[in-house]
Parts: sequence; C-alpha cells; structure tokens
Amino acid sequence: MSAAKMLQDASPITIPEGASAMTVQIDWGPGDPGTPPHRHSGPAFGYVVEGAVRFELEGEPERVIKAGETFWEPGGDAIHYQDGNALPDAPTRFVVTMMCAPGKPMLELVSQEELAARAHLRAPRPTD
Repeated sequence: MSAAKMLQDASPITIPEGASAMTVQIDWGPGDPGTPPHRHSGPAFGYVVEGAVRFELEGEPERVIKAGETFWEPGGDAIHYQDGNALPDAPTRFVVTMMCAPGKPMLELVSQEELAARAHLRAPRPTD
C-alpha cells in the first residue's frame, strides 16, 4: 500500500528559465482580505492546511478552497485578485511554493490603472 496521495496535477506549466523556488506558509486571521491584487513571475502551487481561502485568478470565477484542498496559478501576466481568508470567525493557513523568474520579484502588486484597463478580463463577480 502506498503512502502517497495525489493532491494536485497541474498542466500546462511554464517555469521561467533559471527560476528559483520559495515555499512559504501564510497565516491569515479571521476575515483577513489577504494580499491586494498581484501577480507572480512564475507558477505557484498551494495547499490549504486550515480554514478556507477565497481565491480568484484573472478570467476564472472566484472560489473558496477549503482545508485539505489545493490550488495553482500559472504566474506571468495573470492577475491574482484574491487570496484572503474566506472565514470571518476563524484563522486560515496555507502553504505555497512559488517559482520566481530571475531578476523579478516573487510578488508584484497591480496598480489601480492596470486593474481598470484589464477589467474586461475579470470573471463576473458573484452577486450577494
């Protein structure tokens, strides 16, 4: 019997030539909105350890990823709109491994001007 359990299989992925990798643990308190809209220079692969992450990539609908579930994003030009705690009354913890293109930051915030110019690429927002 194997002790390995497939959690995620992502394709296609493009890893920048000469990339470095970083694995970080993120801890958000209850209701924390997370990082403002941003992008990564290479792909990122994550696993939610505790709680639930509100996750939204450019062109994809917003979704909630719960403890024990995984996520990935291609990096590059794609905007990562949300990664905050989806729970108003409990903490959330996730681990993410990110590939970083040489000479580029691991995370780059996106300006309000760029968000406005690319608004047509964002998936429709859920209605409350």
